[in-house]
Amino acid sequence: MTKPTPLSGFPELLPAQRAVEQHVIDRLRRTFELHGFASLETRAVEPMDQLLRKGETSKEVYVLRRLHDLDGSGDSGMGLHFDLTVPFARYVLENAGRLEFPFRRYQIQKAWRGERPQEGRFREFTQADIDVVARDDLPFHFDVEVARVMADALSGLPLPPMRLRVNNRKLIEGFYRGIGAPDPAAVITIIDKLDKMSTDAVAASLVADAGLSDVQAQQCLRLAEIESTDTTFADRVRGLGVAHELLEVGIAELEAVVEGCASVAGPRFQVVASLSLARGLDYYTGTVFEIYMDGFENLKSVGGGGRYDALASDGRTTYPGVGLSFGISRTLVPLLSRGVLSADRSVPSAVLVALVDDDARETSDAVAQRLRARGIPTEVAASAQKFGKQIRYAERRGIPFVWFPEGDATEGTGRVRDIRSGKQVDADPDVWEPPADDLRPRVVTSPTKEHHE
Repeated sequence: MTKPTPLSGFPELLPAQRAVEQHVIDRLRRTFELHGFASLETRAVEPMDQLLRKGETSKEVYVLRRLHDLDGSGDSGMGLHFDLTVPFARYVLENAGRLEFPFRRYQIQKAWRGERPQEGRFREFTQADIDVVARDDLPFHFDVEVARVMADALSGLPLPPMRLRVNNRKLIEGFYRGIGAPDPAAVITIIDKLDKMSTDAVAASLVADAGLSDVQAQQCLRLAEIESTDTTFADRVRGLGVAHELLEVGIAELEAVVEGCASVAGPRFQVVASLSLARGLDYYTGTVFEIYMDGFENLKSVGGGGRYDALASDGRTTYPGVGLSFGISRTLVPLLSRGVLSADRSVPSAVLVALVDDDARETSDAVAQRLRARGIPTEVAASAQKFGKQIRYAERRGIPFVWFPEGDATEGTGRVRDIRSGKQVDADPDVWEPPADDLRPRVVTSPTKEHHE
């Protein structure tokens, strides 16, 4: 068999890198559950009409077809989900009679998207979503809650500093209506391109494609320039001299989100009112979010979300929701490939039990089992080589402790060496334990590679 060629866009991690990913996933999971979010995992496939109902382009969807149907006539009518929101909306409709509302859920799961692979963008990727969904009416305070929960989760991760940019569609739509824009939705779509187009190009598009005058276009751009880590943005918006009832509602809601997140903001995580943020998807109806990682702005946003007042509907009942998604693969794979993040060992083992000789395997296995019974990850040396070689075996894998058994399998006592310091002590497998920091692989951050160059 020839050496296989890697598939572009389908990242596979080495064991130490996977340990970092698991650390991040475990931290997210614990935080979400502390806030009362229930775990869900939906199926990998959805009907095509569901996948395309929000206007997503069909070229992004991987369609399922049996290999036997070579002419394509056997199209199953199903495709792999490209995000976790569409399957969640379907799940809510199917199980509404068995769910308690408001329903808090989180999903940490893979998705698939048929786009051109590049740094931070993959064809197969893992993301983490949190949402709160209700029946008919979802109180606004849940907008604040999901922002706080995600801020709490991300601020505790060993990642470069993060920024949660937040805006409100009512604010910007009210502003555009207040200046007399004939098509506020078109303005939102164009303003959303400010991170891809120059200011002059956006201004020209606002005139040519959204029907604004030059004066109106400049008013929209002045609004988009406003950013603040506190509620002072409100006075700056009102200072532009535009009045509309919807604008005031949006200002009040955005103030509430910024104020509500103040207690979780810090040097590792900022919440920024950013009035250029529009998120062009038309199903957002209020708060909108995007997550950015300092020093890696080339990745664009690594997460996002917002409020959608019609997450799902069966024609009789509407289920509004608000949620945030964090791109685990999108964030971690570039950091791992650049050496910004790594783990201090490639195996979960904290202890390697040495083999005195081949006849002593029973004794070493017994010691290992007694350590495992107390929650200490342990493996036994592969062969009875010289102790120096067994120590080097542990060093190559990052295993911090080597146990040298003494006596028979019943006694199990011995000496344990910290191979980093060389310190060695007498030990009993029913009593001894490693320091808490050594019990699991630790994430190591390279300070010299903390930012994208």
